[in-house]
Amino acid sequence: MRKALFPLVNHNMAKPNDKCSFCGRSKNEVGLMITGEGVNICNSCVEAAGDILKENRISKSTTNFQLKQEELPKPKEIKSYLDQYVIGQDEAKKYLSVAVYNHYKRLLQSSLNDDVEIEKSNIILVGSTGTGKTLLARTIAKQLHVPFTIVDATVLTEAGYVGEDIESILTRLLQVADYNVQEAERGIVFIDEIDKIARKGDNPSITRDVSGEGVQQGLLKLLEGSIVNVPPQGGRKHPDQKMIPVNTQNILFICGGAFDGIERKIAHRLNTRVVGYGASKNNSQVQLDNLLQYIAPQDLKSFGLIPEIIGRLPILTYLNPLDRDALRKILTEPKNSIIKQYTKLFVMDGVTLVFKEDVLEYIVDKAMEFKLGARGLRSMVESIIMDEMYEVPSKSINELTITLDLAQTKIEKVNLSRFKTE
Repeated sequence: MRKALFPLVNHNMAKPNDKCSFCGRSKNEVGLMITGEGVNICNSCVEAAGDILKENRISKSTTNFQLKQEELPKPKEIKSYLDQYVIGQDEAKKYLSVAVYNHYKRLLQSSLNDDVEIEKSNIILVGSTGTGKTLLARTIAKQLHVPFTIVDATVLTEAGYVGEDIESILTRLLQVADYNVQEAERGIVFIDEIDKIARKGDNPSITRDVSGEGVQQGLLKLLEGSIVNVPPQGGRKHPDQKMIPVNTQNILFICGGAFDGIERKIAHRLNTRVVGYGASKNNSQVQLDNLLQYIAPQDLKSFGLIPEIIGRLPILTYLNPLDRDALRKILTEPKNSIIKQYTKLFVMDGVTLVFKEDVLEYIVDKAMEFKLGARGLRSMVESIIMDEMYEVPSKSINELTITLDLAQTKIEKVNLSRFKTE
């Protein structure tokens, strides 16, 4: 059996003239003296040793990213993997798959002896709430086995003001990577609600906009790639902590936002470009029910993003609003579909959960009626089977069938407007 390093932790056992074997201070000069077999160590040296071990762990240079180009998933393979978890959104999946593939090929370019430097392919996803922006980013990170974190842009403020500093984005990534800097420097960061930091007008602000344009200016150094000193435990709460330098050159940033109302900017741009006798002909080619497919960088600028940040998000794509067919598939088809998740929960209690087909159609109809989106589907299913999830574990039954009458009764008691995500 391995012997304990310090079997005695009692300063009373040390004689007054005993000294620390490391710093030489006597027992009377320290708070606690730990004695072993012919060895003494004081509490200060123990704390210093702990700091050394922590610093060594943080600055460890080993990395698991030894992937060769032939082992990197091809864009079609990435899209096929996304198809298992996300319904529809083929255009966004294609853009995302190519951008991610090129980004991680870029990490392998150091083996090439040429002067061509491949720039970062940061991505911005535009789509209404609940269309799958976060799920797309999370699923790609899961496939590539890289550190992944989600940051809400609404809590960020310019340095020196109430809120979280920009560097807190990298603090979260370091925490996910267990403070392995090399791992964190090849990770993926999803910045959600990027539209909420748009400036209030299309003109530069003349007053301090600490949660809007100020945050955009602060994000520039992260997006373009630079060495940022990151506080490992957060910002101003621990002012004496040692900063960790993190190079953002190889971190992939995916930004997402609903950009509510940007369709008006797109429509205005399309209309102003259509003049003369060809106006009616060109207008007839525009699909007014989905203007997001015509989104362009100038629309983001009109919405309130500064040109510098738009230039550092070169890949711009959109997500289609969810129609009835997509909502129906979301319920049952993905690997982690809503129905499969609840079915598994009941299986763990030895109960087979069965939803009648007309129940699923009813749920989708209500979701479309109240414009609940994908997140609303889960809330509706939860409301329907909440009482059953409470009662069934205490009963001796093998199967539970959810009928249309039961679903209608439960939904009629609920105010569906509270499920809205927009």
